[in-house]
Amino acid sequence: MRSFSQFGNDLYTGKRSIDIVSRQKTWYVVSLVLLVLAAAGLFGRGLNIGLEFRGGSEYQVAAVSNFTNFEARAKAALGTVNPGSNVVVTRIGTNTVRVQTENFQSTTVTAKVKSALASQFNVGANSVSANTIGPSWGASVSQQAITALIWFLILVSLVLAAYFRTWKMSIAALIALAHDLVITVGIYALAGFEVTSATVIGFLTILGYSLYDTVVVFDKVRENTQDAIGNGRQTFSQAANQAVNQTLVRSINTSVVALLPVASILGIGYFLLGPGTLLDLSLALFVGIAVGTYSSIFIATPVLADLREREPAMKELKKRALRYQAAQTRNASAVASEGDQPGQAGTAEAGNRDVVHASSSGVTSATGRPLHPYVQTGPRNQPKRPPKSKR
Repeated sequence: MRSFSQFGNDLYTGKRSIDIVSRQKTWYVVSLVLLVLAAAGLFGRGLNIGLEFRGGSEYQVAAVSNFTNFEARAKAALGTVNPGSNVVVTRIGTNTVRVQTENFQSTTVTAKVKSALASQFNVGANSVSANTIGPSWGASVSQQAITALIWFLILVSLVLAAYFRTWKMSIAALIALAHDLVITVGIYALAGFEVTSATVIGFLTILGYSLYDTVVVFDKVRENTQDAIGNGRQTFSQAANQAVNQTLVRSINTSVVALLPVASILGIGYFLLGPGTLLDLSLALFVGIAVGTYSSIFIATPVLADLREREPAMKELKKRALRYQAAQTRNASAVASEGDQPGQAGTAEAGNRDVVHASSSGVTSATGRPLHPYVQTGPRNQPKRPPKSKR
């Protein structure tokens, strides 16, 4: 734990640096692969829409003691009443079987299905419950979810633009949000997870979490950029990369703390409670938080750097920073070469002096060790000797 905290401290102070922003093409390729897989799941296999959206009848058989071949037995029971019907059978908890099928409007057919299920699983007629859901309810939920998403994106764009005083941060944040949503939905499609109303709530929730993590990084980017413009020592990409490094450990810690309870709920829902609201919600949150952490570090900030580096002011800042870093390199190299001459005093000291180099991730020493952007790299001023006292 101490080594990890020291690692985070080194990233914050600049003693260590992970080059993330300048490797944006690598992260873009990784995201592109994930998006292609998500698109294949969405347009190839399609989403497993829950009963709330497609409409139908649901039967729950309680107090089941024998689960041997429960799926085949449930389908056989439905087949005696309505052959050829589409049946989805799942186990809920430790003693309940859920059967979902098409909507049976007739009360006579519903009664026959309940009787067939009770006979098949050897339970009383009162242990079988029936529930019918119309497709209009699911359509209403979908419409409200889309409306909420549109208003959410509009308000988020306005708030980010007003806070950071630039639309480009809003654009970068929205790209990261779309990235998280598409990949999460695509994972649902590929894995065949059922999409319910609780899943939709989870989708909307992860957008807020992903945005929160991105805003934290962007706030540090703005702070570092203001310092870079003032002293001309770093380009925008270097300042942005330093911001990602300074918030990296915080992002990891926040994500782990959020994922642990969600993983616990997910495990309880999967192994003990079975399919239901708790499982659907926790599953969407777990996938969304993991993807949102990735996007806030490897997608949002590199996209922002690509957008801002095209601005005339940032191009001028890049020229200033490269001139400063080149001058620092020449000065340090001159000091090192003078110290290497034979007969010169302070050879060991000059040989061990940090030589500054310009790189895409910041200022580094001759040994490759990143230095803090404000570290003193030139020759230090020698203190004046006190005047000799008069006798």
